[in-house]
Amino acid sequence: MKKLTLPIIFILGIFICMLDTTIMNVSLPNISIHLKSGLDSLSWALNIYLILFASLTIPLTRFAELYGIHKWFLIGVSLFAIGSLTSACASGLHILLIGRAIQSIGAAFVFPLSMTLGINLVDVSSRTKMIAILGITQGLAAALGPTIGGIVTQFLGWRWIFLINVPITIVIIILGIAKLTFDKETNAKQSMDGLGAVLSLVFLFSLSLGMIQGRNWGWLSWPTVLCFIISLGGFILFLITEKTSKNPMIPLQLFANPSFSLSAVIIILSNLFLVATTVILPSYFTNIENFDSLHASLLIAPISISIFIFSPISGFMRQNISSKWLLAAGFLIMVLGYFWLSNGALRHQNDTIVAGIAVGMGYGMITGSILIISAGHFTGRLLTASQSVTSVLRQVGAMLAVAIFITGLYSNLNTAREHSISYAQQSIKSLNISEKNQDNILKTINMKMTQTVFLPTDTSHLPKTLSTYILETEQYAKNQLTKAFEKLYLLSIPFLLLGVLISLFLKNKYL
Repeated sequence: MKKLTLPIIFILGIFICMLDTTIMNVSLPNISIHLKSGLDSLSWALNIYLILFASLTIPLTRFAELYGIHKWFLIGVSLFAIGSLTSACASGLHILLIGRAIQSIGAAFVFPLSMTLGINLVDVSSRTKMIAILGITQGLAAALGPTIGGIVTQFLGWRWIFLINVPITIVIIILGIAKLTFDKETNAKQSMDGLGAVLSLVFLFSLSLGMIQGRNWGWLSWPTVLCFIISLGGFILFLITEKTSKNPMIPLQLFANPSFSLSAVIIILSNLFLVATTVILPSYFTNIENFDSLHASLLIAPISISIFIFSPISGFMRQNISSKWLLAAGFLIMVLGYFWLSNGALRHQNDTIVAGIAVGMGYGMITGSILIISAGHFTGRLLTASQSVTSVLRQVGAMLAVAIFITGLYSNLNTAREHSISYAQQSIKSLNISEKNQDNILKTINMKMTQTVFLPTDTSHLPKTLSTYILETEQYAKNQLTKAFEKLYLLSIPFLLLGVLISLFLKNKYL
């Protein structure tokens, strides 16, 4: 029974941590209405989780390693439960942010420790199955987030996207108290690398803040540039400190392993392009197609289903096929999905589903292999460090997706709106109406183009000529806005192909 219970504890721990990276995405408009807070301010409820999760993972994992992994795993779960309950009961934005911050601190303990403890349950020679299961959980939870968020918000209300964590955390705590061996834990008789902890926090926090806020502040504004300068300086000092420290936060010999170094890049790229679909597609369906959050969530559910199916298949196929070919094939299949999204799939729901299946299938093939490679044959301290690093890399990939794709999307949408307004100005001249009426109509169209949600105009009460003009103008505008999303996916394809190339550099002896 214990052999079955312990994996369940760690699988559930990974699931709730990754689920909460994306579960709020489609619920933000609903939360905005209830908390009477603008979407720009409310986006910090997403950002604070990603920033603190990424920043605190390395120092908190090391802290837990020194003072009891099992004990601090359950403390992390308890913090996650408290944060979830606080977020669910929030009466305003500030309480919600506090709850999300507490959640992220808990996740920074729970996620890497779940990976380490789960992998340690089996021998090095038998890792493939366990890592495949844990890998499926990671990708599946992140991809399921928007779908679960949409369904829960639609039928139970937004507070339940946090409340559903509470019974799961209670189960983990009860099982953990019963099955984990606190009294037999051997704490490392070493001192904490305080300077390394501070520098890792400074480096990752400033990097995360700069990537997430760069679009709002301006990529060349002094706050953004300062964040990246501090991050670079912190990173250089961190490397110098770790090289000379007797008890480093991250043993640098991890990166002497070529397979681990290459897998680090692949983890970032694969998560970047997964999040780019699970975050961007719901925005398109709710804002441009005017689908409700449930409808939008169900349209991206095939991504999660594909990950669930193909992650284990990829993990077990490593016995017969070199991992580099599985990884390369995964990126190529994601390329097909992205190509489809950039060439009309967004305009037809069935095509969207098929493109989503391709993206999920490709990501599943990648994640099913890459986690096994990144864990390598590490044991003890190196295994724990490798899992904290891969945890951070996942969050870096997610933040890069937000930074790059949201910035690119806003730029594309602004261009689309300018083209639509220009089209409206030119076509209105064909109408036989006064200049004053033309100006009033153009002002209405300009205002419409600045709105977040594209809502069709009711033209039933208007003269036929004017009604036709408005409908044609809005159809042109909608087409331009759709192209803004399509262009984003088209421009991503060369970088996905880069993932193919990097995969082929993996040497067979490391696989």
